[in-house]
Amino acid sequence: MSDLCSPTFEDLSTRLGFSCDEAGGIFELRSPFALENWTLPVLELTIVLGAVLMLVYAIVRLRRTGDATNLVVWLGTLAFLFIIEPLLYFPDAFGVEDYLDTMFAHNVFTVEFMWGRLPLYIIAIYPMMATIAFDIVRMLGVFRQYGTVVGAVCVGFVHHAFYEIFDHLGPQLRWWEWSLDNPINQPFFDSVPLPSVVVFAALWPMSLAFCAQFFVGRHIDAGRTFGGLELTWRTVTVGLLASVGVVILPAPATVIGMGSTTVRATIYAAELVTLSIVAIYVLSRQWSRLRSTPTDRPYSNDLVRWYAVAYLVVMTVLWIGALPDWFSAVDGVTEAGDPIGSLWYTVACFAVAIACVAATFTVPRRADTSPDDTASKTLTEA
Repeated sequence: MSDLCSPTFEDLSTRLGFSCDEAGGIFELRSPFALENWTLPVLELTIVLGAVLMLVYAIVRLRRTGDATNLVVWLGTLAFLFIIEPLLYFPDAFGVEDYLDTMFAHNVFTVEFMWGRLPLYIIAIYPMMATIAFDIVRMLGVFRQYGTVVGAVCVGFVHHAFYEIFDHLGPQLRWWEWSLDNPINQPFFDSVPLPSVVVFAALWPMSLAFCAQFFVGRHIDAGRTFGGLELTWRTVTVGLLASVGVVILPAPATVIGMGSTTVRATIYAAELVTLSIVAIYVLSRQWSRLRSTPTDRPYSNDLVRWYAVAYLVVMTVLWIGALPDWFSAVDGVTEAGDPIGSLWYTVACFAVAIACVAATFTVPRRADTSPDDTASKTLTEA
């Protein structure tokens, strides 16, 4: 659709190997064997399957235990997505092209929406990854022990680790292409904009987790249940306020660093370091406390435990496949012309993600007959 093809998006799509003018319509389906490379359908299947299983678990859990927290997290991410993503894909249509322009372009995958802008797996990655991060923190009892704010900080930290493993690999494997000249993307951390590293990997899931726990989770923990209408407005509120949080939380960097990428980078880094220090202290202390107090058995979710392992295994395979080109890259660019991410940072994120998942396997769990495990057992035994 030529009237939706801005010059920037046309340039990015051409670099990815497809034409913006020929990119489908509202919905498009293509063969997984006709994609750019083998990693695209593998990534797509991993993310979409994970999101579907998380949704099924959330529904089963709500029906069997009355706990709507997982469903609110899952649906709240979609509310956030449909508020934020259209602005990023079609800045011209919303009259914000002078501020945003086109920040990136996704490659085409098996299932596409919105004229090649929105692959299905991008819709799925929001709820899948948010659920994994939220439930890891919940399984470690952080919300109950330290409250909503600290729990949300820990969710942001865990989500950051899982997301950056993916974020630093995508540009090299042509999952997407960043606009290098867009000021909103500046500065870059190797192949990834630092705002993506901080805002979308850490601050937005932190904002979502705070809203979900504040409006629903803490009440569920106190034994309250919600009717359908009340649950609906609370879920919509979570999505809306999480979007506001994404504007407020990075405001120090975007406002103070408006005229200097160095200042902006420093403030972004300070926010991430502060968040990480708090989360590492709290998560390690809480894990140790649970290990020494076996009578304190928090919420449990075997689906999240094992799917987090599956995600890390798949990403390990994808990274191993990318390493030969990564090591042969010159000046941060592979022989095929693709930018490489930070290997040392990815390794650190793998270490954090593995440690967090391992922690959920090594804390005391509730008895198998507990309502908390009912929905999880239903899925894992299927």
